[in-house]
Amino acid sequence: MNILDQQIILEFFRGNYWWFLTSTFLGTFGVTFYLIPKVLWVSKEKNLMASVNERSSHTTAVPTFGGVAFYITIILVLSLLQGLRLTYIGNHLIAAITILFMVGLKDDLVISTARVKLVGQITAALFLIFSPELDFNNLHGFVGIHEIPALVGYLLKAFLVLGLVNAYNLIDGIDGLAAIIGILIAAVFALVFYTTGEPYYVLVSISVAGILSAFLRFNFSRGRNKIFMGDAGSLVIGLILSFLSLKILVMEPDLPLMEQGYHPGNRLLFLACALFIPIFDTLRVIIIRKLNGNSPFEPDRNHLHHVLLDLGLSHFKASISLGLLNLVIIGIFFSLSNKLSHLYLVLLVVLLYAFSFLLFGWLSSLKKRIPVAAKETSGT
Repeated sequence: MNILDQQIILEFFRGNYWWFLTSTFLGTFGVTFYLIPKVLWVSKEKNLMASVNERSSHTTAVPTFGGVAFYITIILVLSLLQGLRLTYIGNHLIAAITILFMVGLKDDLVISTARVKLVGQITAALFLIFSPELDFNNLHGFVGIHEIPALVGYLLKAFLVLGLVNAYNLIDGIDGLAAIIGILIAAVFALVFYTTGEPYYVLVSISVAGILSAFLRFNFSRGRNKIFMGDAGSLVIGLILSFLSLKILVMEPDLPLMEQGYHPGNRLLFLACALFIPIFDTLRVIIIRKLNGNSPFEPDRNHLHHVLLDLGLSHFKASISLGLLNLVIIGIFFSLSNKLSHLYLVLLVVLLYAFSFLLFGWLSSLKKRIPVAAKETSGT
C-alpha cells in the first residue's frame, strides 16, 4: 500500500476526519518542535543573532530564524494536503509563502530595504489576489452594499493581504505576543471553517496553531533555547492568516448560519474582531504618529505591547493580556452578532475600537508616572 497515493489519503481523510485534524495539529507541533533546536544550533554556530539596539525589548543576542522551521513545516503540510484534492489553491499559497519567506529571510540575515520588502509582498499577494477560488465580488449587504466591480474586489483583497501581513509583522515585538494572537486567530478561523464545511481551510488553520504552539516553548525560554520568529516567520504567518481571511470573505452565504441569525454582511465586522489586536495596534500607531507630525513608518514605542511593558508588566503578562483582550472582543461579537441588526453591529464594532483607543490612551498616560520596569530578555 502506497500511503502517499492520493486516493488512499482521500479515503482515509473522509473516514477519519477528527483523527486527521488531531494528527495535523500534533504533526505540525512535533515537526516544528524538532526543527527549532536544529535552527538554533546552526544560528549559533554561524553567529547569526539579532543585534540589540535602543528600541529592542531584549538585552541579549538571540537567533531570529524561527521562520525557517515555520516554512519547512507548512510547506510539508500543504504538499501533503494537495493529495486530498480538496482544492488546487494550495499551489498558489505555496508560491506566495515561498516568496515572502525569502524576502523575510533576507531581512533577517542582512536587512532588506523597504522597497524590496514591498515588491516581495506585492508579488506574493498577487498569487492570492488572482486565485480563481478567492474571487471577491460581493459584500453580501455590508452597510447596504452587495455586488461590487471586479476592480474594487481586487483592490480590497490587495489591501487586506498587504495590510494584514504588515500588521501581524508589527505585533511581533515581545515574547509570545505574535504567537498567542496567531494561535487565537487560527483557532477561531478553524471553528468557522469547520462550521461552514471547509475542511481544507480547517486543516490549514490547525497547522498554523500547531506551529505557533511549538514555537511558544522556545520563544518564552530564558536560556540558550530562546528564539524569535523573525521577519521570515511573521511574514509567512501573516500571509497565511490573510489567505484564511480572504476565504471567509468570499465564501457563499451558509444557509444554516443565516437561519440562526448570522448575517453574511457581517463578515468584515467578524474579521475586524477576530484580527483585533494586529488591526487596532496598527491603526492606533499610525494615528498617533500622524497626530505627532511624524511619518506613519517612523518607529517609536507607541505599540500596545510597549504601553503594557512601560507599566511594568512582564512579556508573558503583556502578551496574555493582549490575547485576552482579543478573545473578549471576539466573544462580544459572537454573543451579539445574531441578536443585533447589521447597522447596530457596525456601531458596536466602531465603539469597541473607540473604547480601546481611549483605554490605551489612558494607560499610556499612566506610564509617565510609573518607573519603567527593567527589561527582560524578549522578542525583537
